[in-house]
Amino acid sequence: MRVLVVGGAGYIGSVTVDQLIVEGHSVTVLDSLISGHTRAVNSDAELVEAEVRDEAAVGRVFANNDFDAVINYSGYILAGESVQQPGRYFANNVGGCIALLNAMVTYGVTRFVFSSSAAVYGEPEGVPISEDAPIRPVNPYGETKAIVERMLPWYERQFDLRHVSLRYFNAAGATEERGENHMPESHLIPNVLQVAQGEREVLTLFGTDYPTPDGTCVRDYIHVSDLADAHLRALKRTEDGSGAYNLGNGHGFSNREVIDAASRVVGEQIPVEERERRPGDPASLVASNALAAAELGWHPEVTDIEEIIASAWRWHSAHPKGYSPP
Repeated sequence: MRVLVVGGAGYIGSVTVDQLIVEGHSVTVLDSLISGHTRAVNSDAELVEAEVRDEAAVGRVFANNDFDAVINYSGYILAGESVQQPGRYFANNVGGCIALLNAMVTYGVTRFVFSSSAAVYGEPEGVPISEDAPIRPVNPYGETKAIVERMLPWYERQFDLRHVSLRYFNAAGATEERGENHMPESHLIPNVLQVAQGEREVLTLFGTDYPTPDGTCVRDYIHVSDLADAHLRALKRTEDGSGAYNLGNGHGFSNREVIDAASRVVGEQIPVEERERRPGDPASLVASNALAAAELGWHPEVTDIEEIIASAWRWHSAHPKGYSPP
């Protein structure tokens, strides 16, 4: 297939591009490079630097290629920032996806995989979370994902645009070639490893009074390679129909458990500074992946938290400056 990967210079997108190319697909990456990295893009993929909201630029990309499918990773991802700047998130995450979907309609592309989020569930009534749990986000970031998911059936009804939304939980880990390199970094595992590398003095732990066993947030961590594999399986699913699927390993780890596991991986205790909760952070998000297993044939292969962290530690140790030139 000829596949457009929007946001393919980012963390999960770049791993997906690698897997698509290994399977023999032709790939074009569209990325603004605001948070993505040129050096993260597989050399066998075409890279087009443009904003997804730039309708003229996106139109040229579609006009110059005969795409079979689109995978959309684009969007701002910081839940706390979205609370402070909701308009910025709605304009980019929703507006950008509308521009992309309209270009697909114009050029007759009818297969779409959307990178959604467990944030659509907000504070769940119970865990593990299944796909029929109520959609009620607690921050604008999650709301942007929910809005896009609600738009997609209308595009399918009118334009036969088949779509799969993948609600994944916490992406983590690395491959030998690709790792997590955000500026600024908001995710727990790379922040822990930055302390181990001497890039920061202490890890800030937000919230120790949640209704969880140790008072810290509980999250379901899924290895980036497993996430990328799910997107390829979702592409195949769009041959027959549409759907929404949770992606997680089905087991949650608290922030303290992650910090302790990272300390064992790096061989030293990670110093921690406790602070108040961040706005918009649910207490516990753990997935049921039964539907993805049944309908996508997807099963996560890397589920041990120390193994996930160790893969990230190898990449960060080999790339101390991330994707920046040495």
